[in-house]
Amino acid sequence: MKPVLKLTRVGKCYAIFHRPADRLKQMLVRGRRRYFSERWAVRDIDLEIFPGQTVAIVGRNGSGKSTLLHMIAGTLAPTNGTIERRGSISALLELGSGFNPEFTGRENAFLAGAIQGFSNAEMAVRIPSIEDFAGIGDYFEEPVRTYSSGMFARLAFAVAISVDPDILVVDEILSVGDERFQRKCFGRISELKAQGTTVLFVSHSAQSVLELCDRAILMDAGERLLFDTPKRVIESYHSLIFCQPGQETNIRHRILAGDHHADQPVAVDHTVRRVVRDTDANPMFDPSLVPESTLCYPREGAEILDPMILDDSESQVNVLVMGGEYTYTYRARFDRAAARVRFGMMIKPPNGMELVGLRSHKTGEGIALVDSGSELQVRFRFKCRLTPGTYFMNSGITARSAEGESFLHRVIDLLAFRVRAENVTELFGYFDISSDDYCTIQPAGKTALGR
Repeated sequence: MKPVLKLTRVGKCYAIFHRPADRLKQMLVRGRRRYFSERWAVRDIDLEIFPGQTVAIVGRNGSGKSTLLHMIAGTLAPTNGTIERRGSISALLELGSGFNPEFTGRENAFLAGAIQGFSNAEMAVRIPSIEDFAGIGDYFEEPVRTYSSGMFARLAFAVAISVDPDILVVDEILSVGDERFQRKCFGRISELKAQGTTVLFVSHSAQSVLELCDRAILMDAGERLLFDTPKRVIESYHSLIFCQPGQETNIRHRILAGDHHADQPVAVDHTVRRVVRDTDANPMFDPSLVPESTLCYPREGAEILDPMILDDSESQVNVLVMGGEYTYTYRARFDRAAARVRFGMMIKPPNGMELVGLRSHKTGEGIALVDSGSELQVRFRFKCRLTPGTYFMNSGITARSAEGESFLHRVIDLLAFRVRAENVTELFGYFDISSDDYCTIQPAGKTALGR
């Protein structure tokens, strides 16, 4: 299969003039001298994306994400390298880009269609669906200069998806919409993906990346650090943004070098201590079920120790039965005093999506003060409503300071466990929401079944 999008050593460099006169001097010397400094926003990007893939670009602000999207969309020319595209491309990059502020929403929809090469007759067929998806009511007939940023986003996205592109390029602007509109947009992206459309978008939402994408790209300082599964990319991204001062360069080098443990924070001189009780005769404990993707963030005054799952008899287990009740427990050791302390746990499937979590206290509350040297046993009681499969436990300790609430310790994929079903039920998804008589079917009115 040929890629629908291929980038070869693509880069974008900007000339930075420190004084207005330097720009004029540069024009006069015609390249014989340089009166500017170079700033590479994107450097030497190689990339192949295939039909039907949904790919996210993640990275910190200023990492080159939007610049890369603009070059892919064709609204910005690369300084060097080549970009090969197959098929039509529709881009949603900036609020109101390509819109005339004096035109109405309807008129701008026709204008956007004309730019894409569609006739008025072809766009007239699409207008009802654009109006319906945008959901801005009478404002569709008003000048767009009267729109809020959310209305801009609604109209722009509705127009972008109306032209049935082979490649859809979307920047982070969807974050301006309300939750209902965002869900509507992501639902439409899923439909386009099912139809074979390639979707490329920038996002800071880890959940959106994990839920929607086949692959993800990690950008930093204009470089492509990683092109891998969404879970691995998100873990590496979090390692960068949560690393301790002075560790960033080391982490970047390890990711670029292809180190399989590059998403592990550096300068952590300890590993998560796990305790396994006498489980030889316990059929509900599988000693081989140990996560290989554990991500242990640096300690900031506390440490999580001895995580385990217990059944009703307090036996350690990692094979759970649907409907059973269990306790997830760990010890918390404090190296220094902390205020408003809260404890948490989160369950994730292999793709890293956050399924469900629990906290020990409500937001703004917590244990008023925990003294240095203290050790606490944390226990979360839960009923296993998960469908059969493998899952991971994640844990965290937070405390309140003058800067706000922050993690004292956090461990991703701390434990792995498997869920099995005693009785086979036609379930799909992640949760069992059925009851004993979970589905009944009977005639409605005078209509008989089987007729």
